[in-house]
Amino acid sequence: WCNAGWLEDGSVQYPIASPRRRCSGSDRTVGISNYGYRHKEDERYDAFCFTSNLQGSVYFRKMYRKLNYAEAMRACERSGGAIAKVGQLYAAWKIDLLDRCDAGWLEDGSVRYPIVNPRAKCGGPDPGVRSYGFPDKKRALYGAYCYKQ
Repeated sequence: WCNAGWLEDGSVQYPIASPRRRCSGSDRTVGISNYGYRHKEDERYDAFCFTSNLQGSVYFRKMYRKLNYAEAMRACERSGGAIAKVGQLYAAWKIDLLDRCDAGWLEDGSVRYPIVNPRAKCGGPDPGVRSYGFPDKKRALYGAYCYKQ
């Protein structure tokens, strides 16, 4: 996958498991692409986190219509949970094999969806957590990924 992320030392990097032109602008070899140390307040990237377990469960809150960010937060609260964090979605994808071709809001204001089994019209040939970035919280409409302990 092509998402660059913060590491604990303040650098921004991303893993290259399958080199492809759309990720790096040129054919790269397998390994780590390093963007170096970036400005922590002016630039936005994912964070690479590690966990070996997930204490609760992540679920997609299915509604009769799509939601803005504030509505997504309330929908999760009404279901007895809270809007999921990015790390919780990644853990659910990796550990619980959460696979859903529906984009949803996360706590940091990003919109993502987890794909374990790649298929047509779900973001390409590789598994991973797809990202739509950080859309306008008031105008953009998506589902919601919630977390319940």
